[in-house]
Amino acid sequence: MSVLAVGLSHKSAPMAILERASVTGDTLGKLLQDVAQAEPVAEVFVVSTCNRIEVYADVDRFHAGVTVICELLARHSGVPLDDLTPHVYVHYEDRAVSHLLAVACGLDSVVVGEEQVVGQVRAAIRLAARQGTIGRILGDLGRVALRAGKRARAETGIGRAGAGLLGLAVELASPRLGEQGLAGRDVLVLGAGSMSALAVATAARSGAAGIVVANRTRRKAERLAARPGTTVTRAVGLGDLPAGMAEADVVICCTGAAGPVVTADMVPAERRGSLVFLDLAMPRDVEPAVADLPGVMVVGMDALSEHRTGAGTDEVAAVRAIVESELAAYRSAVDAARAAPVVVALRAKAAGVVDAELARLAGRLPPDAPSGRVLDEMAQTIRRVVDKLLHEPTVRVKELAGSPKGEDYAAALRVLFDLDPRAVQAVTRAAAPAQEELP
Repeated sequence: MSVLAVGLSHKSAPMAILERASVTGDTLGKLLQDVAQAEPVAEVFVVSTCNRIEVYADVDRFHAGVTVICELLARHSGVPLDDLTPHVYVHYEDRAVSHLLAVACGLDSVVVGEEQVVGQVRAAIRLAARQGTIGRILGDLGRVALRAGKRARAETGIGRAGAGLLGLAVELASPRLGEQGLAGRDVLVLGAGSMSALAVATAARSGAAGIVVANRTRRKAERLAARPGTTVTRAVGLGDLPAGMAEADVVICCTGAAGPVVTADMVPAERRGSLVFLDLAMPRDVEPAVADLPGVMVVGMDALSEHRTGAGTDEVAAVRAIVESELAAYRSAVDAARAAPVVVALRAKAAGVVDAELARLAGRLPPDAPSGRVLDEMAQTIRRVVDKLLHEPTVRVKELAGSPKGEDYAAALRVLFDLDPRAVQAVTRAAAPAQEELP
């Protein structure tokens, strides 16, 4: 099996296609299940954000995997396959792993170094775990990606350089907001998810005069407003949007809804000369007609994707070194894991031989044989001798697993020691699963 990545992002697709291809909510869960049930796929998780949708799968056949993932992505997004495929990119094996690490580190974001992407990758892996579509292979890969993202921010300055989408949106709105940005402004946040929580925190840090959260489910808005350290004036339902906009200076949109939440007829006439919309949703929350209203300013994902900014060359180079380091460690671990079942089966066979010989010896000893303590010491000595004899070849086969003919060394152990293939397969199956808590 091998890791395959199939996706499209702000780098490969125009915003109109990316918006149509967005898969969220229940549709995302259905996509996960359908890909997982496809014949060439063993495991899968999907990273779906405002500027990318990427399917990561453990597959046994490259072309069959690409075909089925593209077909299912087209079916669940509603974008015809012929419209989708010209913008799709494909990465396989090491390139797929390297790409995921780069994504988690923020190297592939609209704003290079953005902080939100690590959380988005973590959320994607956790969703797949809840859906039962991820196992040991992609679970291990996910932990490596999250570790790389954490290292990038702890060991380099890329986190400080990447202001994030919201920071860039505020910057692009500076002709209207001025240098003060959100400071002293009344801010209305649409949505109650992770991006909305970030918007609330950013507005509070910036010194917003008031913050209102609006969400389709008012209880979720209230839950966000009640978080420790959150300075939200009040929480309302989406039915209160016109009234909320009548009091707002800035509306930050990130609901994840399937269609526009804000229409032109909802915008109060008295606010049209001073209202700014920062639409971070994909698909967009604000219908295009709103931007045509006199005096209204809309900054959306299309504008954000045209103004990529973020870390400098030194920070990027340092993060790329982390990506290469984690890729090398991951590759070594995968190679060692391939040889591990043979090593475990060999040691199990050796232990079985020792136990059988000790039992035979015990049955042949005369009544005046040495005491039980002496026999125990003899048994331990025999086991230590066997362990020492096996130590060097088993260590070497793990080390050589990553060489061009690495699999041949494991195969040689199987032949030389006449290992039962069923025993090796049993070890492989037993090693498959328990999901550890993600960092």
